[in-house]
Amino acid sequence: MCSISFVNLISMSLSCFLLSLYFLLNDMIYFIEWELVSLNSMSIVMTFLFDWMSLLFMSFVLMISSLVIFYSKEYMMNDNHINRFIMLVLMFVLSMMLLIISPNLISILLGWDGLGLVSYCLVIYFQNIKSYNAGMLTALSNRIGDVALLLSIAWMLNYGSWNYIFYLEIMQNEFEMLMIGSLVMLAAMTKSAQIPFSSWLPAAMAAPTPVSALVHSSTLVTAGVYLLIRFNIILSTSWLGQLMLLLSGLTMFMAGLGANFEFDLKKIIALSTLSQLGLMMSILSMGFLKLAMFHLLTHALFKALLFMCAGAIIHNMNNSQDIRLMGGLSIHMPLTSACFNVSNLALCGMPFLTGFYSKDMILEIVSISNVNMFSFFLYYFSTGLTVSYSFRLVYYSMTGDLNCGSLNMLNDESWIMLRGMMGLLIMSIIGGSMLNWLIFPFPYMICLPIYMKLLTLFVCIVGGLFGYLISLSNLFFLNKSLFMYNLSTFLGSMWFMPYISTYGMIFYPLNYGQLVVKSFDQGWSEYFGGQHLYQKLSMYSKTLFLMHNNSLKIYLLLFVFWILILLILLFL
Repeated sequence: MCSISFVNLISMSLSCFLLSLYFLLNDMIYFIEWELVSLNSMSIVMTFLFDWMSLLFMSFVLMISSLVIFYSKEYMMNDNHINRFIMLVLMFVLSMMLLIISPNLISILLGWDGLGLVSYCLVIYFQNIKSYNAGMLTALSNRIGDVALLLSIAWMLNYGSWNYIFYLEIMQNEFEMLMIGSLVMLAAMTKSAQIPFSSWLPAAMAAPTPVSALVHSSTLVTAGVYLLIRFNIILSTSWLGQLMLLLSGLTMFMAGLGANFEFDLKKIIALSTLSQLGLMMSILSMGFLKLAMFHLLTHALFKALLFMCAGAIIHNMNNSQDIRLMGGLSIHMPLTSACFNVSNLALCGMPFLTGFYSKDMILEIVSISNVNMFSFFLYYFSTGLTVSYSFRLVYYSMTGDLNCGSLNMLNDESWIMLRGMMGLLIMSIIGGSMLNWLIFPFPYMICLPIYMKLLTLFVCIVGGLFGYLISLSNLFFLNKSLFMYNLSTFLGSMWFMPYISTYGMIFYPLNYGQLVVKSFDQGWSEYFGGQHLYQKLSMYSKTLFLMHNNSLKIYLLLFVFWILILLILLFL
Protein backbone atom coordinates (compact mmCIF):
# COMPACT_ATOMS: atom_id res chain seq x y z
CA MET A 1 0.00 0.00 0.00
CA CYS A 2 2.94 2.33 0.75
CA SER A 3 4.32 1.99 -2.78
CA ILE A 4 0.93 2.53 -4.48
CA SER A 5 0.25 5.61 -2.36
CA PHE A 6 3.74 6.96 -3.04
CA VAL A 7 3.43 6.62 -6.83
CA ASN A 8 -0.06 8.13 -6.92
CA LEU A 9 0.80 11.06 -4.67
CA ILE A 10 4.08 11.93 -6.42
CA SER A 11 2.40 11.89 -9.86
CA MET A 12 -0.44 14.11 -8.55
CA SER A 13 2.16 16.43 -7.04
CA LEU A 14 4.00 16.77 -10.36
CA SER A 15 0.78 17.48 -12.26
CA CYS A 16 -0.25 20.11 -9.68
CA PHE A 17 3.19 21.71 -9.93
CA LEU A 18 3.06 21.92 -13.73
CA LEU A 19 -0.49 23.33 -13.57
CA SER A 20 0.62 25.94 -11.02
CA LEU A 21 3.44 27.00 -13.38
CA TYR A 22 0.92 27.38 -16.21
CA PHE A 23 -1.42 29.41 -13.98
CA LEU A 24 1.46 31.52 -12.70
CA LEU A 25 2.84 32.37 -16.14
CA ASN A 26 -0.58 33.24 -17.58
CA ASP A 27 -1.84 34.91 -14.37
CA MET A 28 -4.97 32.72 -14.36
CA ILE A 29 -7.56 31.89 -11.70
CA TYR A 30 -10.20 29.18 -12.20
CA PHE A 31 -13.34 29.39 -10.09
CA ILE A 32 -15.33 26.16 -10.52
CA GLU A 33 -18.90 25.60 -9.31
CA TRP A 34 -20.02 21.98 -9.15
CA GLU A 35 -23.75 21.44 -8.55
CA LEU A 36 -24.19 18.48 -6.24
CA VAL A 37 -27.98 18.54 -5.69
CA SER A 38 -30.67 20.41 -7.58
CA LEU A 39 -34.22 20.08 -6.22
CA ASN A 40 -36.95 22.48 -7.47
CA SER A 41 -35.50 25.94 -6.82
CA MET A 42 -32.88 24.75 -4.31
CA SER A 43 -29.38 23.72 -5.30
CA ILE A 44 -26.32 22.66 -3.29
CA VAL A 45 -23.18 23.87 -5.05
CA MET A 46 -19.57 22.91 -4.28
CA THR A 47 -17.08 25.62 -5.23
CA PHE A 48 -13.37 25.22 -5.95
CA LEU A 49 -10.74 27.91 -6.40
CA PHE A 50 -7.69 27.04 -8.49
CA ASP A 51 -4.92 29.64 -8.67
CA TRP A 52 -1.13 29.40 -8.55
CA MET A 53 -1.17 29.63 -4.75
CA SER A 54 -3.54 26.74 -4.11
CA LEU A 55 -2.00 24.53 -6.81
CA LEU A 56 1.57 25.16 -5.65
CA PHE A 57 0.68 24.51 -2.01
CA MET A 58 -1.18 21.34 -3.04
CA SER A 59 1.81 20.14 -5.04
CA PHE A 60 4.12 20.66 -2.02
CA VAL A 61 1.73 18.91 0.38
CA LEU A 62 1.38 15.96 -2.00
CA MET A 63 5.15 15.73 -2.54
CA ILE A 64 5.97 15.79 1.18
CA SER A 65 3.18 13.31 1.99
CA SER A 66 4.37 10.92 -0.74
CA LEU A 67 7.93 10.97 0.62
CA VAL A 68 6.67 10.60 4.19
CA ILE A 69 4.59 7.55 3.21
CA PHE A 70 7.65 6.09 1.43
CA TYR A 71 9.70 6.79 4.58
CA SER A 72 7.02 5.15 6.77
CA LYS A 73 7.41 1.89 4.84
CA GLU A 74 10.58 1.27 6.85
CA TYR A 75 9.93 3.45 9.90
CA MET A 76 6.60 1.72 10.71
CA MET A 77 7.82 -1.68 9.48
CA ASN A 78 7.19 -3.46 12.81
CA ASP A 79 3.66 -2.09 13.09
CA ASN A 80 1.04 -4.77 12.44
CA HIS A 81 -1.50 -2.19 11.30
CA ILE A 82 0.62 -0.13 8.91
CA ASN A 83 -2.22 0.02 6.37
CA ARG A 84 -4.42 1.73 8.96
CA PHE A 85 -1.65 4.26 9.50
CA ILE A 86 -1.33 4.92 5.74
CA MET A 87 -5.12 5.30 5.44
CA LEU A 88 -5.09 7.90 8.23
CA VAL A 89 -2.31 9.83 6.49
CA LEU A 90 -4.23 9.72 3.18
CA MET A 91 -7.41 10.94 4.93
CA PHE A 92 -5.35 13.77 6.33
CA VAL A 93 -4.04 14.68 2.86
CA LEU A 94 -7.60 14.61 1.48
CA SER A 95 -8.81 16.99 4.21
CA MET A 96 -5.89 19.29 3.45
CA MET A 97 -6.74 19.33 -0.27
CA LEU A 98 -10.35 20.25 0.53
CA LEU A 99 -9.17 23.11 2.73
CA ILE A 100 -6.71 24.46 0.16
CA ILE A 101 -9.06 24.65 -2.84
CA SER A 102 -12.17 25.93 -1.01
CA PRO A 103 -13.25 29.55 -1.34
CA ASN A 104 -16.32 28.66 0.71
CA LEU A 105 -16.49 28.66 4.51
CA ILE A 106 -18.68 25.53 4.70
CA SER A 107 -16.30 23.35 2.67
CA ILE A 108 -13.36 24.92 4.55
CA LEU A 109 -15.02 23.76 7.77
CA LEU A 110 -15.27 20.22 6.36
CA GLY A 111 -11.54 20.17 5.60
CA TRP A 112 -10.71 21.96 8.87
CA ASP A 113 -12.67 19.49 11.02
CA GLY A 114 -11.24 16.59 9.01
CA LEU A 115 -7.74 17.84 9.82
CA GLY A 116 -8.56 18.13 13.53
CA LEU A 117 -10.13 14.67 13.74
CA VAL A 118 -7.42 12.82 11.77
CA SER A 119 -4.74 14.74 13.67
CA TYR A 120 -6.24 13.49 16.96
CA CYS A 121 -6.29 9.90 15.63
CA LEU A 122 -2.63 10.20 14.59
CA VAL A 123 -1.47 11.76 17.88
CA ILE A 124 -3.01 8.90 19.89
CA TYR A 125 -1.68 6.29 17.43
CA PHE A 126 0.76 4.90 20.03
CA GLN A 127 -1.78 4.11 22.72
CA ASN A 128 -0.53 5.20 26.10
CA ILE A 129 -1.48 7.82 28.69
CA LYS A 130 0.99 10.42 27.39
CA SER A 131 -0.37 10.17 23.85
CA TYR A 132 -3.92 10.32 25.15
CA ASN A 133 -3.25 13.50 27.15
CA ALA A 134 -1.47 15.08 24.17
CA GLY A 135 -4.34 14.09 21.86
CA MET A 136 -6.95 15.59 24.18
CA LEU A 137 -4.96 18.83 24.49
CA THR A 138 -4.60 18.98 20.69
CA ALA A 139 -8.25 18.22 19.98
CA LEU A 140 -9.67 20.59 22.60
CA SER A 141 -7.34 23.47 21.64
CA ASN A 142 -8.43 23.08 18.03
CA ARG A 143 -12.11 22.91 18.98
CA ILE A 144 -11.92 26.60 19.92
CA GLY A 145 -10.93 27.39 16.33
CA ASP A 146 -13.65 25.11 14.96
CA VAL A 147 -16.27 26.94 17.03
CA ALA A 148 -14.88 30.28 15.78
CA LEU A 149 -15.30 29.06 12.18
CA LEU A 150 -18.88 27.97 12.92
CA LEU A 151 -19.60 31.42 14.36
CA SER A 152 -18.09 33.08 11.29
CA ILE A 153 -20.38 30.91 9.13
CA ALA A 154 -23.32 32.17 11.21
CA TRP A 155 -22.17 35.79 10.73
CA MET A 156 -21.96 35.22 6.98
CA LEU A 157 -25.69 34.59 6.93
CA ASN A 158 -25.87 38.41 6.69
CA TYR A 159 -24.59 38.07 3.12
CA GLY A 160 -25.91 36.18 0.12
CA SER A 161 -23.58 33.18 0.21
CA TRP A 162 -20.69 31.62 2.11
CA ASN A 163 -18.19 32.27 -0.65
CA TYR A 164 -16.17 34.76 1.40
CA ILE A 165 -13.97 35.56 -1.61
CA PHE A 166 -16.79 37.66 -3.16
CA TYR A 167 -17.27 39.92 -0.15
CA LEU A 168 -13.76 40.50 1.23
CA GLU A 169 -12.88 43.56 -0.81
CA ILE A 170 -16.30 45.22 -1.03
CA MET A 171 -17.30 44.75 2.60
CA GLN A 172 -13.88 45.16 4.21
CA ASN A 173 -14.86 48.24 6.27
CA GLU A 174 -18.16 46.86 7.55
CA PHE A 175 -18.63 45.64 11.11
CA GLU A 176 -19.86 42.19 10.01
CA MET A 177 -16.75 41.58 7.93
CA LEU A 178 -14.53 42.73 10.82
CA MET A 179 -16.36 40.27 13.08
CA ILE A 180 -15.92 37.44 10.56
CA GLY A 181 -12.24 38.41 10.17
CA SER A 182 -11.63 38.33 13.92
CA LEU A 183 -13.29 34.91 14.23
CA VAL A 184 -11.26 33.53 11.31
CA MET A 185 -8.13 34.99 12.92
CA LEU A 186 -8.99 33.16 16.17
CA ALA A 187 -9.44 29.92 14.22
CA ALA A 188 -6.10 30.42 12.44
CA MET A 189 -4.37 31.16 15.76
CA THR A 190 -5.56 27.89 17.31
CA LYS A 191 -4.59 25.82 14.26
CA SER A 192 -1.20 27.53 13.88
CA ALA A 193 -0.57 27.41 17.67
CA GLN A 194 -0.02 31.11 18.30
CA ILE A 195 -0.02 32.55 21.84
CA PRO A 196 -2.15 31.71 23.92
CA PHE A 197 -2.83 28.35 22.18
CA SER A 198 0.81 27.30 21.78
CA SER A 199 1.00 24.42 24.23
CA TRP A 200 -0.59 21.76 22.00
CA LEU A 201 2.11 21.74 19.32
CA PRO A 202 5.03 20.37 21.44
CA ALA A 203 2.55 18.00 23.14
CA ALA A 204 1.51 16.61 19.72
CA MET A 205 5.04 15.22 19.33
CA ALA A 206 3.67 12.06 20.97
CA ALA A 207 2.65 11.07 17.42
CA PRO A 208 4.92 8.84 15.27
CA THR A 209 7.76 10.79 13.62
CA PRO A 210 6.43 10.51 10.01
CA VAL A 211 3.25 12.18 11.29
CA SER A 212 5.32 14.95 12.86
CA ALA A 213 7.15 15.40 9.55
CA LEU A 214 3.93 15.76 7.57
CA VAL A 215 1.28 17.06 9.96
CA HIS A 216 3.05 19.11 12.60
CA SER A 217 5.64 20.77 10.41
CA SER A 218 4.45 21.43 6.91
CA THR A 219 0.69 21.03 6.52
CA LEU A 220 -1.70 21.08 9.49
CA VAL A 221 -0.03 23.94 11.34
CA THR A 222 0.29 26.00 8.16
CA ALA A 223 -3.46 25.65 7.43
CA GLY A 224 -4.09 28.63 9.71
CA VAL A 225 -1.49 30.74 7.88
CA TYR A 226 -2.99 29.72 4.51
CA LEU A 227 -6.49 30.70 5.65
CA LEU A 228 -5.22 34.10 6.77
CA ILE A 229 -3.43 34.57 3.43
CA ARG A 230 -6.87 34.22 1.82
CA PHE A 231 -8.36 36.69 4.35
CA ASN A 232 -5.38 39.06 4.23
CA ILE A 233 -7.41 42.12 3.12
CA ILE A 234 -9.19 42.29 6.48
CA LEU A 235 -5.92 41.95 8.39
CA SER A 236 -4.14 44.72 6.53
CA THR A 237 -7.02 47.24 6.72
CA SER A 238 -7.98 46.93 10.41
CA TRP A 239 -6.52 46.74 13.91
CA LEU A 240 -6.58 42.92 13.66
CA GLY A 241 -3.26 43.05 11.77
CA GLN A 242 -1.56 44.97 14.59
CA LEU A 243 -2.87 42.53 17.20
CA MET A 244 -1.71 39.59 15.08
CA LEU A 245 1.74 41.16 14.66
CA LEU A 246 2.15 41.45 18.44
CA LEU A 247 0.92 37.92 19.24
CA SER A 248 2.88 36.20 16.48
CA GLY A 249 6.05 38.16 17.34
CA LEU A 250 5.73 37.03 20.96
CA THR A 251 5.12 33.43 19.80
CA MET A 252 8.28 33.56 17.71
CA PHE A 253 10.28 34.92 20.66
CA MET A 254 8.80 32.50 23.21
CA ALA A 255 9.38 29.42 21.04
CA GLY A 256 12.96 30.47 20.25
CA LEU A 257 13.75 30.89 23.95
CA GLY A 258 12.04 27.63 24.90
CA ALA A 259 13.97 25.60 22.31
CA ASN A 260 17.29 26.72 23.84
CA PHE A 261 16.34 25.09 27.16
CA GLU A 262 14.76 21.89 25.80
CA PHE A 263 16.45 18.46 25.76
CA ASP A 264 13.87 16.43 23.83
CA LEU A 265 14.92 16.22 20.15
CA LYS A 266 11.40 16.27 18.70
CA LYS A 267 10.23 19.05 21.03
CA ILE A 268 13.16 21.26 19.95
CA ILE A 269 12.09 20.83 16.31
CA ALA A 270 8.43 21.42 17.28
CA LEU A 271 9.37 24.68 19.00
CA SER A 272 11.38 25.67 15.96
CA THR A 273 8.23 25.07 13.84
CA LEU A 274 6.32 27.29 16.25
CA SER A 275 8.96 30.00 15.88
CA GLN A 276 8.74 29.87 12.05
CA LEU A 277 4.93 29.94 12.20
CA GLY A 278 5.23 33.12 14.25
CA LEU A 279 7.49 34.55 11.54
CA MET A 280 4.97 33.70 8.78
CA MET A 281 2.06 35.12 10.75
CA SER A 282 3.89 38.33 11.63
CA ILE A 283 5.02 39.09 8.06
CA LEU A 284 1.50 38.28 6.86
CA SER A 285 -0.03 40.66 9.40
CA MET A 286 2.13 43.42 7.90
CA GLY A 287 0.44 42.76 4.54
CA PHE A 288 3.15 40.81 2.66
CA LEU A 289 1.13 37.74 1.66
CA LYS A 290 3.49 36.56 -1.09
CA LEU A 291 6.40 36.56 1.35
CA ALA A 292 4.36 34.61 3.91
CA MET A 293 3.43 32.05 1.23
CA PHE A 294 7.07 31.86 0.10
CA HIS A 295 8.31 31.16 3.63
CA LEU A 296 5.46 28.69 4.20
CA LEU A 297 6.56 26.61 1.20
CA THR A 298 10.31 26.77 1.86
CA HIS A 299 9.81 25.98 5.56
CA ALA A 300 7.70 22.93 4.68
CA LEU A 301 10.63 21.45 2.75
CA PHE A 302 13.44 21.73 5.26
CA LYS A 303 11.29 21.12 8.35
CA ALA A 304 9.90 17.84 6.98
CA LEU A 305 13.50 16.77 6.25
CA LEU A 306 14.57 17.77 9.77
CA PHE A 307 11.84 15.59 11.29
CA MET A 308 12.75 12.67 9.03
CA CYS A 309 16.40 12.88 10.12
CA ALA A 310 15.26 13.07 13.76
CA GLY A 311 13.17 9.92 13.20
CA ALA A 312 16.17 8.04 11.76
CA ILE A 313 18.32 9.15 14.73
CA ILE A 314 15.63 8.16 17.29
CA HIS A 315 15.34 4.71 15.63
CA ASN A 316 19.07 4.15 15.90
CA MET A 317 19.25 5.49 19.45
CA ASN A 318 16.86 2.70 20.52
CA ASN A 319 13.88 5.08 20.70
CA SER A 320 15.61 7.61 22.95
CA GLN A 321 14.89 11.27 22.23
CA ASP A 322 17.18 12.90 24.80
CA ILE A 323 19.90 14.94 23.06
CA ARG A 324 22.15 14.64 26.13
CA LEU A 325 22.55 10.93 25.32
CA MET A 326 23.60 11.65 21.75
CA GLY A 327 26.97 12.79 20.47
CA GLY A 328 29.37 11.93 17.68
CA LEU A 329 26.51 10.91 15.39
CA SER A 330 28.36 12.38 12.40
CA ILE A 331 30.85 9.50 12.67
CA HIS A 332 28.28 6.72 13.04
CA MET A 333 25.53 8.06 10.74
CA PRO A 334 27.26 10.28 8.16
CA LEU A 335 24.51 10.47 5.52
CA THR A 336 21.70 11.15 8.01
CA SER A 337 23.94 13.73 9.71
CA ALA A 338 24.58 15.45 6.37
CA CYS A 339 20.83 15.72 5.72
CA PHE A 340 20.30 16.89 9.31
CA ASN A 341 22.95 19.60 8.98
CA VAL A 342 21.66 20.82 5.61
CA SER A 343 18.11 21.18 6.96
CA ASN A 344 19.42 22.86 10.12
CA LEU A 345 21.46 25.34 8.10
CA ALA A 346 18.47 26.02 5.84
CA LEU A 347 16.48 26.76 9.00
CA CYS A 348 19.16 29.19 10.17
CA GLY A 349 19.12 30.98 6.81
CA MET A 350 22.52 29.85 5.49
CA PRO A 351 23.15 31.72 2.22
CA PHE A 352 21.81 30.01 -0.92
CA LEU A 353 19.99 27.22 0.89
CA THR A 354 16.18 27.15 0.91
CA GLY A 355 15.55 29.11 4.10
CA PHE A 356 17.92 31.93 3.17
CA TYR A 357 15.82 33.39 0.34
CA SER A 358 12.64 33.75 2.37
CA LYS A 359 14.09 34.63 5.79
CA ASP A 360 16.59 37.16 4.49
CA MET A 361 13.94 38.88 2.38
CA ILE A 362 11.50 38.96 5.30
CA LEU A 363 14.08 40.58 7.60
CA GLU A 364 15.09 43.16 4.98
CA ILE A 365 11.44 43.99 4.25
CA VAL A 366 10.93 44.46 8.03
CA SER A 367 13.94 46.82 8.05
CA ILE A 368 12.41 49.08 5.39
CA SER A 369 8.85 48.81 6.75
CA ASN A 370 7.22 51.14 9.20
CA VAL A 371 7.36 48.94 12.32
CA ASN A 372 8.05 49.93 15.91
CA MET A 373 11.20 49.12 17.85
CA PHE A 374 9.59 46.27 19.79
CA SER A 375 8.52 44.36 16.66
CA PHE A 376 11.92 45.02 15.07
CA PHE A 377 13.64 43.60 18.17
CA LEU A 378 11.37 40.52 18.20
CA TYR A 379 12.12 39.74 14.53
CA TYR A 380 15.90 40.01 14.82
CA PHE A 381 16.30 38.54 18.29
CA SER A 382 14.13 35.53 17.34
CA THR A 383 16.32 34.98 14.27
CA GLY A 384 19.37 34.93 16.53
CA LEU A 385 17.64 32.45 18.84
CA THR A 386 16.83 30.20 15.86
CA VAL A 387 20.52 29.97 14.96
CA SER A 388 21.35 29.49 18.63
CA TYR A 389 19.14 26.43 19.25
CA SER A 390 20.10 24.94 15.87
CA PHE A 391 23.81 25.14 16.67
CA ARG A 392 23.20 23.88 20.21
CA LEU A 393 21.39 20.88 18.74
CA VAL A 394 24.26 20.20 16.31
CA TYR A 395 26.88 20.50 19.05
CA TYR A 396 24.94 18.18 21.36
CA SER A 397 24.14 15.50 18.78
CA MET A 398 26.85 15.61 16.09
CA THR A 399 30.08 16.41 17.92
CA GLY A 400 31.84 14.93 20.95
CA ASP A 401 31.43 11.35 22.16
CA LEU A 402 28.39 9.12 22.20
CA ASN A 403 26.82 9.36 25.66
CA CYS A 404 24.46 6.37 25.56
CA GLY A 405 25.38 2.72 26.19
CA SER A 406 28.64 1.37 24.79
CA LEU A 407 26.75 -1.51 23.16
CA ASN A 408 24.76 0.14 20.39
CA MET A 409 23.50 -0.55 16.91
CA LEU A 410 24.21 2.81 15.26
CA ASN A 411 24.27 2.44 11.48
CA ASP A 412 23.27 4.25 8.32
CA GLU A 413 21.79 1.24 6.57
CA SER A 414 18.08 2.21 6.50
CA TRP A 415 17.99 2.69 2.72
CA ILE A 416 14.25 3.28 2.26
CA MET A 417 14.26 6.04 4.89
CA LEU A 418 17.40 7.54 3.35
CA ARG A 419 15.83 7.58 -0.13
CA GLY A 420 12.83 9.44 1.22
CA MET A 421 15.20 11.92 2.88
CA MET A 422 17.26 12.37 -0.29
CA GLY A 423 14.25 13.68 -2.23
CA LEU A 424 13.69 16.37 0.37
CA LEU A 425 17.42 17.07 0.66
CA ILE A 426 17.57 18.10 -3.02
CA MET A 427 14.48 20.30 -2.55
CA SER A 428 15.98 21.82 0.61
CA ILE A 429 18.98 22.96 -1.41
CA ILE A 430 17.37 24.17 -4.65
CA GLY A 431 13.77 24.86 -3.52
CA GLY A 432 14.34 28.39 -2.26
CA SER A 433 15.94 29.80 -5.38
CA MET A 434 13.41 27.98 -7.59
CA LEU A 435 10.45 29.44 -5.71
CA ASN A 436 12.10 32.85 -5.60
CA TRP A 437 12.23 32.93 -9.41
CA LEU A 438 8.66 31.63 -9.68
CA ILE A 439 6.69 33.60 -7.10
CA PHE A 440 8.17 37.05 -7.60
CA PRO A 441 7.79 38.34 -11.17
CA PHE A 442 10.76 40.69 -10.76
CA PRO A 443 13.66 40.63 -8.26
CA TYR A 444 13.17 42.70 -5.12
CA MET A 445 15.75 45.49 -4.91
CA ILE A 446 15.95 46.39 -1.22
CA CYS A 447 18.23 49.36 -0.66
CA LEU A 448 19.56 49.60 2.90
CA PRO A 449 22.69 50.99 4.58
CA ILE A 450 25.55 48.52 4.88
CA TYR A 451 25.16 48.06 8.65
CA MET A 452 21.46 47.19 8.19
CA LYS A 453 22.32 44.73 5.43
CA LEU A 454 24.94 43.08 7.65
CA LEU A 455 22.71 43.10 10.75
CA THR A 456 21.09 39.78 9.75
CA LEU A 457 24.48 38.14 9.27
CA PHE A 458 25.75 39.60 12.55
CA VAL A 459 22.70 38.35 14.47
CA CYS A 460 23.18 34.86 12.98
CA ILE A 461 26.89 34.72 13.91
CA VAL A 462 26.20 35.91 17.48
CA GLY A 463 23.37 33.36 17.73
CA GLY A 464 25.69 30.58 16.59
CA LEU A 465 28.31 31.57 19.20
CA PHE A 466 25.63 31.67 21.89
CA GLY A 467 24.46 28.20 20.81
CA TYR A 468 28.03 26.91 21.19
CA LEU A 469 28.33 28.45 24.66
CA ILE A 470 25.11 26.97 26.00
CA SER A 471 26.07 23.55 24.61
CA LEU A 472 29.10 23.48 26.92
CA SER A 473 27.98 21.29 29.81
CA ASN A 474 30.32 22.87 32.36
CA LEU A 475 28.34 26.11 32.07
CA PHE A 476 25.39 24.31 33.63
CA PHE A 477 27.28 24.08 36.91
CA LEU A 478 27.41 27.87 37.08
CA ASN A 479 23.67 28.47 37.17
CA LYS A 480 22.97 26.75 40.45
CA SER A 481 21.48 29.93 41.89
CA LEU A 482 17.74 29.91 42.57
CA PHE A 483 17.14 32.87 40.23
CA MET A 484 18.82 31.16 37.27
CA TYR A 485 17.01 27.91 38.02
CA ASN A 486 13.63 29.67 38.15
CA LEU A 487 14.43 31.62 34.98
CA SER A 488 15.42 28.51 33.02
CA THR A 489 12.30 26.69 34.30
CA PHE A 490 10.11 29.60 33.21
CA LEU A 491 11.71 29.96 29.76
CA GLY A 492 12.06 26.21 29.17
CA SER A 493 8.39 25.53 29.86
CA MET A 494 7.12 27.98 27.20
CA TRP A 495 6.35 30.69 29.80
CA PHE A 496 4.27 28.14 31.81
CA MET A 497 1.77 27.95 28.94
CA PRO A 498 1.26 24.15 29.08
CA TYR A 499 0.34 24.46 32.77
CA ILE A 500 -1.91 27.44 32.18
CA SER A 501 -3.80 25.76 29.35
CA THR A 502 -4.28 22.49 31.29
CA TYR A 503 -4.29 22.92 35.09
CA GLY A 504 -4.97 26.64 34.79
CA MET A 505 -8.11 26.03 32.77
CA ILE A 506 -9.57 23.22 34.88
CA PHE A 507 -8.39 24.07 38.43
CA TYR A 508 -10.91 26.79 39.29
CA PRO A 509 -13.98 25.18 37.65
CA LEU A 510 -13.22 21.85 39.36
CA ASN A 511 -12.54 23.59 42.66
CA TYR A 512 -15.83 25.48 42.36
CA GLY A 513 -17.59 22.22 41.45
CA GLN A 514 -16.20 20.56 44.58
CA LEU A 515 -17.46 23.47 46.72
CA VAL A 516 -20.89 23.27 45.10
CA VAL A 517 -21.09 19.52 45.73
CA LYS A 518 -19.91 19.91 49.34
CA SER A 519 -22.04 22.93 50.24
CA PHE A 520 -25.15 22.39 48.11
CA ASP A 521 -25.62 18.85 46.86
CA GLN A 522 -24.31 17.17 50.00
CA GLY A 523 -24.85 20.17 52.30
CA TRP A 524 -27.78 22.59 52.50
CA SER A 525 -29.88 20.96 49.78
CA GLU A 526 -29.63 17.68 51.67
CA TYR A 527 -30.64 19.48 54.86
CA PHE A 528 -33.61 21.29 53.34
CA GLY A 529 -34.38 18.61 50.76
CA GLY A 530 -34.58 14.85 50.84
CA GLN A 531 -32.81 13.95 54.11
CA HIS A 532 -34.42 16.64 56.24
CA LEU A 533 -37.91 15.90 54.90
CA TYR A 534 -37.38 12.21 55.61
CA GLN A 535 -36.26 12.94 59.19
CA LYS A 536 -39.22 15.23 59.90
CA LEU A 537 -41.79 12.82 58.45
CA SER A 538 -40.22 9.97 60.41
CA MET A 539 -40.42 12.02 63.62
CA TYR A 540 -44.12 12.96 63.03
CA SER A 541 -45.11 9.38 62.17
CA LYS A 542 -43.29 8.05 65.26
CA THR A 543 -45.08 10.59 67.47
CA LEU A 544 -48.48 9.70 66.02
CA PHE A 545 -47.65 6.00 66.31
CA LEU A 546 -46.91 6.43 70.04
CA MET A 547 -50.12 8.38 70.60
CA HIS A 548 -52.23 5.80 68.76
CA ASN A 549 -50.70 2.91 70.62
CA ASN A 550 -51.07 4.49 74.08
CA SER A 551 -54.55 6.09 73.96
CA LEU A 552 -57.61 4.64 72.21
CA LYS A 553 -59.59 7.85 72.93
CA ILE A 554 -57.18 10.01 70.86
CA TYR A 555 -57.21 7.43 68.07
CA LEU A 556 -61.02 7.48 67.88
CA LEU A 557 -61.17 11.26 68.38
CA LEU A 558 -58.99 11.69 65.25
CA PHE A 559 -61.70 9.86 63.28
CA VAL A 560 -64.22 12.44 64.47
CA PHE A 561 -61.89 15.28 63.48
CA TRP A 562 -61.37 13.77 60.01
CA ILE A 563 -65.15 13.46 59.48
CA LEU A 564 -65.68 17.07 60.68
CA ILE A 565 -63.00 18.35 58.29
CA LEU A 566 -64.53 16.41 55.39
CA LEU A 567 -68.03 17.76 56.15
CA ILE A 568 -66.74 21.35 56.36
CA LEU A 569 -64.93 20.93 53.02
CA LEU A 570 -68.05 19.47 51.39
CA PHE A 571 -70.37 22.27 52.54
CA LEU A 572 -67.90 25.02 51.68
